[in-house]
Amino acid sequence: MRRILVSMLLLALFLVPEAFAGKGLVSVKSSYGAKETADRVERLVKERGMTLFNRIDHAKGARTVGMDLRPTEVLIFGNPKGGTPLMKCAQTAGIDLPLKMLVWEDEAGTVRVGYTDPEEMKDRYGIKGCDKVLQKMKGALKKLASDASRPGS
Repeated sequence: MRRILVSMLLLALFLVPEAFAGKGLVSVKSSYGAKETADRVERLVKERGMTLFNRIDHAKGARTVGMDLRPTEVLIFGNPKGGTPLMKCAQTAGIDLPLKMLVWEDEAGTVRVGYTDPEEMKDRYGIKGCDKVLQKMKGALKKLASDASRPGS
């Protein structure tokens, strides 16, 4: 019985690593290296009419203090057309805006794109009456992560 439970746990770890990424974090496996994936996110953000506010290279920062870190970049982007309606429902949601996407190489060498599921903001800030805004934001982030991670975009 114990052997079966251990086997099931190991299988779950390999089949659904996103479940262990952290509460509310959506993670997508990329077909590209970390820099190319982050470059693709940046390009797609701009092509879709959003503003790229910043691109933070945590690995580069680590090197400035003599430390190593696998590739890890945060891209900060947004559009007032999406964020403003959400903040009108709950102004405190502004702490999670603009949106962010993390590109990183995990311990197995797999590159991933991650973002916080906008649905998390609903409970966090008690947002009511903004379901359409949250769903639109969720769809846009999902498509951006997918398009940046897979060939053909």
